[in-house]
Amino acid sequence: MLCRPRSFRIAAPRLQLFPRASASPRFSSTTVVMSTPSSAARTYQDAITALNSLQSNFAVLSAVKASGMNMNLQAMPEMREWVRRIGYTPASFTPLNLLHIAGTKGKGSTAAFASSLLQQHRAAGLIQKTGLFTSPHLRAVRERIQLNGAPLSEPEFARYFFEVWDRLAASAAAEGRDPADRPAYFRFLTLVALHAYVAEGVDSAVIEVGVGGEYDSTNVIAAPTVVGISALGIDHVGVLGVTLPEIAWHKAGIFKPGAEAFSVPQPEEAMAVVRERAAEIGVPLEVVQVHPEIASGAAKLGLAAEFQKENAALALAMVQAHMRKLGHEVPEVRMDAPLPEGVKRGLETVKWDGRCQSVVESAALEWCIDGAHTVESLAAAGTWFGGRTNSAPSRTRILIFNQQNRDAPEKLLHALAVSLKTSLPSTTPLFTYAIFCTNVTFAAGGGGYKPDLMGVGADTKAVAELTVQKALAAAWSEEDPGVQVAVMPTVQEAVEMARGIEGEKVAFVTGSLHLVGGVLEVLDV
Repeated sequence: MLCRPRSFRIAAPRLQLFPRASASPRFSSTTVVMSTPSSAARTYQDAITALNSLQSNFAVLSAVKASGMNMNLQAMPEMREWVRRIGYTPASFTPLNLLHIAGTKGKGSTAAFASSLLQQHRAAGLIQKTGLFTSPHLRAVRERIQLNGAPLSEPEFARYFFEVWDRLAASAAAEGRDPADRPAYFRFLTLVALHAYVAEGVDSAVIEVGVGGEYDSTNVIAAPTVVGISALGIDHVGVLGVTLPEIAWHKAGIFKPGAEAFSVPQPEEAMAVVRERAAEIGVPLEVVQVHPEIASGAAKLGLAAEFQKENAALALAMVQAHMRKLGHEVPEVRMDAPLPEGVKRGLETVKWDGRCQSVVESAALEWCIDGAHTVESLAAAGTWFGGRTNSAPSRTRILIFNQQNRDAPEKLLHALAVSLKTSLPSTTPLFTYAIFCTNVTFAAGGGGYKPDLMGVGADTKAVAELTVQKALAAAWSEEDPGVQVAVMPTVQEAVEMARGIEGEKVAFVTGSLHLVGGVLEVLDV
């Protein structure tokens, strides 16, 4: 039996141990000239190849940070110009009846709840076609753009992708512009989503903000029906600011005249800013309450974690107001009355992979998977994992973690450790094994990145040298002194290492939605 070593070795390829000197990260934000096949031959894989040639989100955020946030001021004029070049104006998207959601923690889950609730109204004939635009994706880029609760098919994605691609090329030719000048990765996908929803005749769509709100590309929306803000916390400090009030200002930037605004309860310093921005715009702001049936668990949630109750309540309030604004009479939701059956179905049938997800691979191995990647969300995920393990406390606990791009990832690990110390049945150590890997999907010979999961958002030198992973492993060893740690170059090798540990075990995968997507791809579930 192994006894408290600082590293462990199990039969698995290319084990990388720490520590070594780290290198300073570097990135490139150069424009790539992309040639594409003829229109008749262009496929989904062609679309993904073209998408991966665009400037990455990592490069954009790094450039904004380096500019002292001055680049933020250019964001919305530039986005409106991209919209014009594909044949629209912001007002073109008003008939889509958009619900717009910002926040630090839980905005994606809130969007998923809202979409699921809208499906119930579609089933009742009140809505014809729904959309859902979220980020990031887990296994396939097309997951980001949903119609009627399902991702675009590969042919649909390729069609709408290249329609936008070709419109930009045509406008460049007509206006004497550089044909290689195209929007960055997330902006381009925002354009594809909005274009697809117009083309498909969507009449209700949920739009999740990418980063922040005020200067996010989704904020090109001129007239949403309702807006909502999920839990706020510290994240993306290089582009949003280092304090909660600064971040709240950005998030509340999605408020628009005529769009009723909702928020979950926030820390007072953040709530004061949210209220002030609502007052400036002249919109009513409602702080949502959790319905007693949701709070008690009588109403089942498809995302079964305590912190999801607030997200469900926010989604419910937004959808109720949305339907009223569209002129539909829907059953009233009252705190002193049972929830309508359609509401309960919508909350229970939501599916949102990578969030509070359990995958039982065998009698000997359960995967607990959550893409938490902020201080607040990792604390909540730790509580959820602790609850999952209480029923079988004797199982060997394994952590698989990565966070390639966030500021001060050691703070994320500390938040996770603090949460686990109060939620696990035994805490010495918190985990028997901890594995830190990159987001590269497959081992050498297996293809490296799946194209949909291409690491265009990371410093390639740091990935190759495992710089971040070694630092994370060292930081976790301080948080969890009895742990046995390893650093692995790919997701596949981390998964194989966990599988190779003897006995009954539970593996907790967290820290990054990109990591979670890679694990789900390797597990093929």
